[in-house]
Amino acid sequence: MKKILLILFFISFSISNAQELTWHTDMSKASELAIKEKKPMLLFFTGSDWCGWCIRLQKEVLKTTEFEKWAKENVVLVELDFPKRTPQDETIKAQNHQLQNMFQVRGYPTVWFVTPEKKEGKMNLSGLGNTGYVAGGPEKWLTVAKGIVSKTEEK
Repeated sequence: MKKILLILFFISFSISNAQELTWHTDMSKASELAIKEKKPMLLFFTGSDWCGWCIRLQKEVLKTTEFEKWAKENVVLVELDFPKRTPQDETIKAQNHQLQNMFQVRGYPTVWFVTPEKKEGKMNLSGLGNTGYVAGGPEKWLTVAKGIVSKTEEK
């Protein structure tokens, strides 16, 4: 009996820890969610299948427990991917290129923090600031991110 309880405990613990962050790809849905939850959005411009620095940022920061904990409480995550080998829906591709132009993204990885606002039926995005890869692991990267996101509290 004790073994069964122990196994059930480990299974439930594993399932609760295995919940990954939700990275949205549809800006409309992500914007609505951010407004509803009163959170800024983190826009991650990446070349997921070719950009070494993007892959490094993912590994060293975006897939860590420190980042996951912070992100769940503070931002709505949006991945804006520019893959070279991975097929991508044309609607998503067009949306990502439009946002790349809007935020004048010239290199990857670029992370923009924005606040969405719905005015007269249109969605407006106010930029809070941006960053990229920051050496030093999740602590250093999160220090930069927290500084940018704190600007939402000043508004």
